[in-house]
Amino acid sequence: MPSSPQVINQAQARELLAQIDVPQILHKLFRDLAAGLAVQPAQQWVEFPQGAGDFINYLGVLAEDGVYGMKTSPYIVREQGPLVTAWTLLMSMHTGQPVLLCDAAELTTARTAATTALAVDALALPTARRLAIIGSGKVAQAHLHYVKDLREWHSINLYSPSLANAAAETIDQLNNLDPRVVIANSQDAALDDADVILLCTSSAGPVIDPARLSKPALITSISTNAPRAHEVPPQSLNAMQVFCDYRQTTPGAAGEVLIATEQHGWHKRHILGDLPELLSEHVQRPTYDRHVFFRSIGLGLEDIALANALWRHL
Repeated sequence: MPSSPQVINQAQARELLAQIDVPQILHKLFRDLAAGLAVQPAQQWVEFPQGAGDFINYLGVLAEDGVYGMKTSPYIVREQGPLVTAWTLLMSMHTGQPVLLCDAAELTTARTAATTALAVDALALPTARRLAIIGSGKVAQAHLHYVKDLREWHSINLYSPSLANAAAETIDQLNNLDPRVVIANSQDAALDDADVILLCTSSAGPVIDPARLSKPALITSISTNAPRAHEVPPQSLNAMQVFCDYRQTTPGAAGEVLIATEQHGWHKRHILGDLPELLSEHVQRPTYDRHVFFRSIGLGLEDIALANALWRHL
């Protein structure tokens, strides 16, 4: 009789993630994608009737490890605010049996931030010294954790509108993340003279306007799974050098890309490179005569690779 899959809850996942090298696992994943050793289909969006929410399904195959996986994430509309959860299922490509069911909340936070960190390491100028982070939640804090040692940051400015009324202990917690962290009083102050800007919000609409920045910068964006969510104005893509996590799937899911294509004459062929190409050194690094924009939608393979690492670590 087939055995039941192992189950990892959120607390266990958090504990196990601290014991593995998340950026290195994702680095190998993107190189495997470039080498044809992994498969990443497009996201599947399943809408609920009457606007009640949706499920986004992310699939993937890790051929070397003999694992097929799926992360499934619902966005459930409620009066008190949307409910978002996520679970990752792993199945053996050899036996056809499920081997792991893992709460993906911690996986999602870690892989989102670590993927951005890979992009920062690949795309930011070696001389980048001023870091700005827009957002203050768990995802923003995870971004700081993974990028804080990638450059010799002289300043790390963090801004979030929610901090205006935050408790003193919340401010102290953010200040304690790194001695260089400064809580900015305004978004403009946070962005002033920034070399790298990490957008770490759940906003469904633009957070910053790159045209207002004082100099060319690397801007990274994640956004949420609300329909067509985006953190920069779609028309701004025409004035930036655009990179993404995976060119086969990002153009069909990223909100600003879809809108820019439909309304502003942009085309996915303008993407200069993705992480598999960057980490395999198949594309040139950007010049900084204009802004560099990196868009990550999150790949099912990222969650699957981390879930697989946790399962094998156990």
